[in-house]
Amino acid sequence: MPETYSRRKMLGLLGLTALSTTGIAVAEKDDDSNETTEETKKNGGHSNPNEPSLTRFATVPLGAEVTGLRVAPGGELFLNVQHPDEANPAPYDASVVGAVVGIDGTGVPTDIPNLSVPTTDAEKRTTRTAVGEHQVLATGAQKLGNGDLLGVPNDADGNPISDEAESDMNAFVPTGENEGYLFTNWEAQPGMISRLFISREDDAAKWSVDSDSIENLDVREMEGTWNNCNGSLSPWNTPLSSEEYEPDAKAWFESDEKTYGNAEKTFEEYLGYFGNAYRYGYIVEVEDPAGDATPTKRFALGRASHEVGEVMADERTVYLTDDYGGGVLYKFVADEAGDLSAGTLFAAKLEQDATDDVTKAGFDVEWVELAHATEDEIESWISEYDDQDPTADGYEADYITDHEIREWANGNAEDDRVAFLETRKAAAAVGATNEWQKLEGVSAPSDAKPGDFINIACSNVRDTMSDVDGDVMLQGDGYGAVYTARLTGNYDIRRIEPSLVGGPEANVVAPGADGTDANGMLVNTLANPDNIFTLEDGRVLVGEDGDHENNVLWLFSPGKRDWNGRDDENDGTDENEGKDGWQGDEDDEKDDC
Repeated sequence: MPETYSRRKMLGLLGLTALSTTGIAVAEKDDDSNETTEETKKNGGHSNPNEPSLTRFATVPLGAEVTGLRVAPGGELFLNVQHPDEANPAPYDASVVGAVVGIDGTGVPTDIPNLSVPTTDAEKRTTRTAVGEHQVLATGAQKLGNGDLLGVPNDADGNPISDEAESDMNAFVPTGENEGYLFTNWEAQPGMISRLFISREDDAAKWSVDSDSIENLDVREMEGTWNNCNGSLSPWNTPLSSEEYEPDAKAWFESDEKTYGNAEKTFEEYLGYFGNAYRYGYIVEVEDPAGDATPTKRFALGRASHEVGEVMADERTVYLTDDYGGGVLYKFVADEAGDLSAGTLFAAKLEQDATDDVTKAGFDVEWVELAHATEDEIESWISEYDDQDPTADGYEADYITDHEIREWANGNAEDDRVAFLETRKAAAAVGATNEWQKLEGVSAPSDAKPGDFINIACSNVRDTMSDVDGDVMLQGDGYGAVYTARLTGNYDIRRIEPSLVGGPEANVVAPGADGTDANGMLVNTLANPDNIFTLEDGRVLVGEDGDHENNVLWLFSPGKRDWNGRDDENDGTDENEGKDGWQGDEDDEKDDC
């Protein structure tokens, strides 16, 4: 497993301060670092709306990362705080589910001032927002009415597996004006998805939580979930939870090997029997979210280290990010709109521009088809690896070997199980690019049409992205980047370009004096993007999970885009003409996939 994952459990910073039970709402001037004037308050401190700008929207407490970032259909803004320093004062001494409240109107305002860098111990140990305030809705491992702990699975005997829980994805399903169900991922092995009902009087009011509604979903029928990380909300309003860092099947099944953290042993305690590694590493759809809320694993989208599966407005095309060192960008095309149970899986092959400058190098994209399958087919393949017992006399582990993957890639396999059970290895075997360094969020406006833009976060640009071989050979950058692609006429992606790059060579910086924090990180640039959310007007919220002393929620305004790619025209029409960055007449060949 990548070191960046294990680091989450090792974060720890010292200090004690007493603060209130909600975050501090501040939009103050700081003459030394972040001066804000009325003239430049709009557009993130920049007076020219055609130029890109970066605004510090919020900071989270010491030790924490930004998770649960989502703007719901009605403009409700949700923001979680994951794995904060235990020395922080309550409520930020534990992972929380939260929302930004007190903003008059819906959505994210256009006149947000640039929040100052936290300097005092009190500022560093709370959640601060440039507008409104952060409201805590629930806390990881809080005791529920039935005796369960929020976000914590019970073992086979009904006892909690752990005494802590780390919140990640939020997905809000409205049931009326200013009310609905909030679904949250809990990132652990085994993981959990929870649901609670919230309501409020108006757009600016605080939320009321129905304490009797708070529940962990029943995931035991599908043998549990795994490391539920980020996720999304489908166009038909079902939460899509992502199982990240899929377990290594060889290490799981071989009696003399162990997965990271010996998760197979934990799952044996959870299930009451030895489990099957191939049942974990998928997108989980919560069907009937306002009713029975039934989780279902969508096997046809592949088994990988899923961060997000983002469904396009055509309700067929899904882009999937692989949060892994040496990961792959995937695309799934469903057979039927609104139904993720069957379809074709693709992996991206990149061709880099003739430069290694991370702020300039884009990539042409070719989609390599992996296979088509239905959930029933894939379930039948998975079940062949059930009922193994490493303690039995004469035990021989059964899993997909590298030889079998090569045989599949050469067209010599009897079926396509390799494509759906060892998706990353399958993609690499047929020539797709497996060099991304921890792809994180992928996000498009909910009503994105051909010609609109989709954004993809990459945690850092180093190692497999900065070596001297392969498809990607960039200058090393530990700060990461947000990439942008334009949707073609059939919701395809043919080109990816950098739009927001952090670090010493950053292409966009926040207002204020240059400087570094206690970790030596530049304070006015992006560092290690994770959660991202694209607003309807094209602005992008970018949450960090990285090396800033206090991770930041940024608001990125791309300005007027200069699009360098050559993409398909839309079915022979010119509906993109007039959009920012649209260069006019381009190829009108239609993509078949």
